[in-house]
Amino acid sequence: MTDTISKERRSWNMSRIKGKDTGPELILRSLLHREGFRFRLHDPKLPGHPDIVLKKYESVIFVNGCYWHRHQKCPKATTPKTRTSFWLNKFAETVERDKRKCAELEELGWNVIIVWECQLKEAPQRTLTEVRNQLERI
Repeated sequence: MTDTISKERRSWNMSRIKGKDTGPELILRSLLHREGFRFRLHDPKLPGHPDIVLKKYESVIFVNGCYWHRHQKCPKATTPKTRTSFWLNKFAETVERDKRKCAELEELGWNVIIVWECQLKEAPQRTLTEVRNQLERI
């Protein structure tokens, strides 16, 4: 299916996609804050600029979008029908970068927690419980 809007408009739309303060990230931050967790955001000194940094627990949290970060077996992790090889390469680079940044953080002594967009939207309280359990084990 061909695009129904101009190249300029598509570019403008794509430029509006945020990398910080996304809806799922705001939901998790609100839940964590209500539970009494205190944290920093997007620490530029850490590899990958984690979304949430819980220094007290030596942990970082990435809130990953299912589409861009390729959540396995998630219906949101679709592949466009046009320019498929371009998109598969782009997605593979994102996944590889994620693995590299997580490994770098773990080498520095940080515990890495990944929260997926779909899990947070479908069951925010269950996701919070899972995060809390991971933090308590540390």
